[in-house]
Amino acid sequence: MTTRWLTATQQKAWRSYLLGSAKLMERLDRDLRSIGLSMPEYEILVRLSEAPERTLRMTELAQSVHHSRSRLTHTINRMESAGLVERVSCPSDGRGVLARLTAKGYDTLVDAAPMHVAGVRETFVDVVSADDFATIGRAFEAVAAHADRIGQNRQPSTPAAADDALESGC
Repeated sequence: MTTRWLTATQQKAWRSYLLGSAKLMERLDRDLRSIGLSMPEYEILVRLSEAPERTLRMTELAQSVHHSRSRLTHTINRMESAGLVERVSCPSDGRGVLARLTAKGYDTLVDAAPMHVAGVRETFVDVVSADDFATIGRAFEAVAAHADRIGQNRQPSTPAAADDALESGC
């Protein structure tokens, strides 16, 4: 197989993406950590707040924030200890587990959201043109869809990945 090297223009864009996204995520995570949340915890609060009854299956939540089952479990453990979420049994499947946003978790999200949105605006939305912003959105929708397609056609590389791929139900 012959390597298709990046052109100078592609290499410049790729490196700009890597550096810019790292700096953006560092800023947003630093802001959230100043109030006791991490970026992954904030995203979990958001996903749960948008779900019906503020509840999601753990597998669905893991997929929506692109975490492994074990990483999500560790994060949910911390969040549950802090009173931000609770785990409940799935009523349709006794083996399944749901994550539910608590009142404290919702209040925490309401308090954190203005700062987070201000950071997103200041370091991303407001520094690119509306056309570039729309282009970035379309580009990463395509990247995510392609990653999903090729991911479905590959075999899991580890036993844990195989377990994640086989888990179903709640």
